[in-house]
Amino acid sequence: MSEPCDGPGPGEEQGRSHRDVPLFVVGCEDDEQDVGQMEAGMKNEMFREEEMEDDEDESPSERQIVVGICAMMKKSKSKPMTQILERLCKFDYIDVVIFPEEVILEEPVERWPLCDCLISFHSKGFPLDKAVEYAKLRNPLLINDLNMQYFIQDRREVYRILQEEGIDLPRYAVLNRDPDNPEECNLVEGEDHVEVNGEVFPKPFVEKPVCAEDHNVYIYYPTSAGGGSQRLFRKIGSRSSVYSPESSVRKTGSYIYEEFMPTDGTDVKVYTVGPDYAHAEARKSPALDGKVERDSEGKEIRYPVMLTAMEKLVARKVCLAFKQTVCGFDLLRANGHSFVCDVNGFSFVKNSMKYYDDCAKVLGNMVMRELAPQFHIPWSIPMEAEDIPIVPTTSGTMMELRCVIAIIRHGDRTPKQKMKMEVRHPRFFELFDKYGGYKTGKLKLKKPKQLQEVLDIARLLLVELGQHNDCEIEEKKSKLEQLKTVLEMYGHFSGINRKVQLTYLRNGQPKASSEEEDSKKDSPSLLLVLKWGGELTPAGRVQAEELGRAFRCMYPGGQGDYAGFPGCGLLRLHSTYRHDLKIYASDEGRVQMTAAAFAKGLLALEGELTPILVQMVKSANMNGLLDSDSDSLTDCQQKVKARLHEIMQKDQEFSQEDYQKLAPTSSPSLVNSMTVIENPVKTCDKVYALIQSLTSQIRKRLEDPKSSDLQLYHSETLELMLQRWSKLERDFRMKNGRYDISKIPDIYDCIKYDSQHNASLSLEDTLELFRLSRALADIVIPQEYGISKAEKLDIAQAYCVPLLKKIQLDLQRTHEDEAVNKLHPLYSRGVMSPGRHVRTRLYFTSESHVHSLLSIFRYGGLLDEEKDQQWKQAMDYLSAVTELNYMTQIVIMLYEDNNKDPSSEERFHVELHFSPGVKGCEDEENVPLGFGFRPASSENQDKKPNQGSLEDLSQDQPDQALPVSEPINIQRRSPMIRNRKTGSMEVLSETSPTHSSKGCTSHRLFQSCSRQSPEIKPASGLGFEGCSMVPSIYPLETLHNSLSLKQVDEFLNAVCESSSEVHAKTMKALSSLFDSQSQTSLYSPQQPLSSSGSETSLRPPSQPLWHGSIPSSAVSSAGPSSPITDASGLNFSFTE
Repeated sequence: MSEPCDGPGPGEEQGRSHRDVPLFVVGCEDDEQDVGQMEAGMKNEMFREEEMEDDEDESPSERQIVVGICAMMKKSKSKPMTQILERLCKFDYIDVVIFPEEVILEEPVERWPLCDCLISFHSKGFPLDKAVEYAKLRNPLLINDLNMQYFIQDRREVYRILQEEGIDLPRYAVLNRDPDNPEECNLVEGEDHVEVNGEVFPKPFVEKPVCAEDHNVYIYYPTSAGGGSQRLFRKIGSRSSVYSPESSVRKTGSYIYEEFMPTDGTDVKVYTVGPDYAHAEARKSPALDGKVERDSEGKEIRYPVMLTAMEKLVARKVCLAFKQTVCGFDLLRANGHSFVCDVNGFSFVKNSMKYYDDCAKVLGNMVMRELAPQFHIPWSIPMEAEDIPIVPTTSGTMMELRCVIAIIRHGDRTPKQKMKMEVRHPRFFELFDKYGGYKTGKLKLKKPKQLQEVLDIARLLLVELGQHNDCEIEEKKSKLEQLKTVLEMYGHFSGINRKVQLTYLRNGQPKASSEEEDSKKDSPSLLLVLKWGGELTPAGRVQAEELGRAFRCMYPGGQGDYAGFPGCGLLRLHSTYRHDLKIYASDEGRVQMTAAAFAKGLLALEGELTPILVQMVKSANMNGLLDSDSDSLTDCQQKVKARLHEIMQKDQEFSQEDYQKLAPTSSPSLVNSMTVIENPVKTCDKVYALIQSLTSQIRKRLEDPKSSDLQLYHSETLELMLQRWSKLERDFRMKNGRYDISKIPDIYDCIKYDSQHNASLSLEDTLELFRLSRALADIVIPQEYGISKAEKLDIAQAYCVPLLKKIQLDLQRTHEDEAVNKLHPLYSRGVMSPGRHVRTRLYFTSESHVHSLLSIFRYGGLLDEEKDQQWKQAMDYLSAVTELNYMTQIVIMLYEDNNKDPSSEERFHVELHFSPGVKGCEDEENVPLGFGFRPASSENQDKKPNQGSLEDLSQDQPDQALPVSEPINIQRRSPMIRNRKTGSMEVLSETSPTHSSKGCTSHRLFQSCSRQSPEIKPASGLGFEGCSMVPSIYPLETLHNSLSLKQVDEFLNAVCESSSEVHAKTMKALSSLFDSQSQTSLYSPQQPLSSSGSETSLRPPSQPLWHGSIPSSAVSSAGPSSPITDASGLNFSFTE
């Protein structure tokens, strides 16, 4: 580019006549290269010819307006600046002068070039003082005020100005430190919060240096999410932040502390050009995983965004308050509000031709409007027709995906363990009192500090016991030792793997105990329950991430390539705000980590799970949505358990009558298991003997020096494994010689875990133990959720009503299109109907909710099996499924047919899909196949002609699925989704013939995780060494694909209603308790759960929602004496 000031040299010789002022000319070679860049069909070519003619034919007789650019060369020669200045020169009366950097730095301001209008802005190394002096001397029209640029360099001033203007910003406090004695400052640091000048900021919070040029912003995470911090910095290559385990704040320097805003992982950058123009774009938040998304040309990917009316007002206020015509600032969209968190002063959008055109036009008009009159230039502001956004609708009988709701069980976990002991030591009572246990009679301790206190008490008591040995305390001593061992595991606390619950017992433990203790028994005691284990394993993380990745195929464009990633049409949808995504998880660590790992796969994130968890996952435990209190079973469940125990403790073969009693629904999976078992007590004897053999084998290994310090899966030791099994051995057979049936799920849990992860030990008879305990568990686990249909429904309602109401809201909300942040229509070529968005709601939870929800769909009367063939097949399939394993999914999809009358029932169409989750360790052949489903193994391919597959239907047609009315037959390769850690065992079937016809189409949603192909049989034996072969997950099966929204809505209404009639009396008694409680999101106590305002209150005023646990002042611990306790379904009960 020719340098405008080369000619007569800087300074005075340059007269005011237009002849001496060099035009901003574009040299020829540049021109050719520019044309190349512009071929995107922009209108510049046209301009360029006119400009050339202009220069040759006549030079204007009026005096030109000179616009001076005074900035560091890196800025004044940047691509956006060049593009905008070129366009600015299209104005007949405007010339541009760029001040050379050496002149700015070395010459006095008197010798700087003259100009009528000055665009000058600070960047690193720029002498702002000199620019201010120049403006005083020459008095040009200032596009960006210079004095305000001093304020923009100090975050404290920026926040002060924003506050004075009444602009929303996060709650913050300033910590000023004197560099000479940094110790003296008002900062109190707690484990999970800081207190600055008396203001408390719970983690997660943000720590920003007061100097705006310092980009080292840190975010600190709470221990409940894994602790540590995320360190943000100026982009270096493809990184913008890095996770650090450091949890304590910086001790030198002055900082602003502010609350962290949960933003769904995207930041909005706003660029104003004057108070009436703002361009906004979204980019991935640098705090999420620190990986900068780049496109094929290596540019950071950003997405244009439409600002709401409120946000446009904010842009106007920011532009005027800081007196910066060209101004960039950052918006955080959280909880339905927009907050400004940073103002950057002068900055341009990169790589947007439309913005370059607009910006030059706005600036040119502004300069002409201000200066044309005094230069006597004829000038009228051109009026332009507003761009009318034309939104194409879909055509044909294409349906548009509007909503995806999935309820997913957590991934593979370590076995859950618990120990109970009664404690009476005054120190335990002090602890109970300290954390407010007397208010409710119950206390949960999860925080590291609290667990440390319990450990200290245990150590202290053990020391006391060591001094005087007393046989009476012996049993207690072993428990205290176990308490100490478990709390000392891993060498450190993180709030995710252990918890201690204390329950107040007014008269001591109710169990009948030996005589001599009777005297003590009346004094109050505390029941201490220690729970540990149940963490998500590395295999579980991989399963969740793989499933997340596979889930993309459900979205329009989910098969296409985007920014070099396969299946990333969804990512584009997400970052443009056309994807309204919320992820909820119950408050258990494994469930939250599953949700975070799933989000990581779904949105192609990288790095640690903690930052993803804090930003993306909302905790829904405030209203019993996904949590249930395992200590408070419903009456119905108590009765069912009692009946189950009675039947399972008969020492005889199952009679016909038993089959009637135990499997009234005569589901094949139950009947098969009963046939395997024959005589329940004999089977329990066998299981017991097998456990004894297992523990003795482990003991032998421990004695052998070679294997004694063997590391097992997930850093378990043989010692810990032995503890696990010998505890089960002790508990399974009770003192009276009968078996404790409630231990069966735990036994199955442990053997499933060991045969999968610790097969390398090759212990004998594990296969037989697996087979028998599995048969027992296949009866006990599902039947704990009810034996008859009525019971199943009753118990399911106790768990699920809040979730069902939420699902109903999700489905209704979708078509009442609210003002969700949407994409600007002009930018959405290639995206069908840009105004719409897809709503995704993912609920991660434990086994109990998945069982209950399935029971409600099966037995709640959604459809009549007699009349609906497709539903009958689906029911047969479900009753053949033996277990709802990790990563079980229930998926509801809502489509809209834009050609149908909006009020017609056919307008919205609902599909129901299901997958039983992770494949078991064996018997792949016995997988139930519903008629008309694509089978789970390729051998049966030919037997089932009636199959369909969504991925074939939606390929190449964004936002649509094919009509279900005409049969189609496509052959196309399905996307190969390979997992990174595969043991090369898994091959996908390559082609998928599909055929669908009206009535009973059933299509497999995606071949999510790879399946074995017929030729390659899995290696025999149970185990998966380490994590090398992630057992893959069953693909989704379609239960029904032609429900109308009305049907589903009425069904959900009926189910929720019937449950509320049953509980209406209880409701009355309790409603007063609930009114004060409102839901909040996990990490930001003062904000409502969800970001769309209307979702905030989930409960209709008439019926308050069930809460997971009732303050036990209402429930006496002595038993059902209090009137409230016997209301069935009052408390949610066990987590799985």
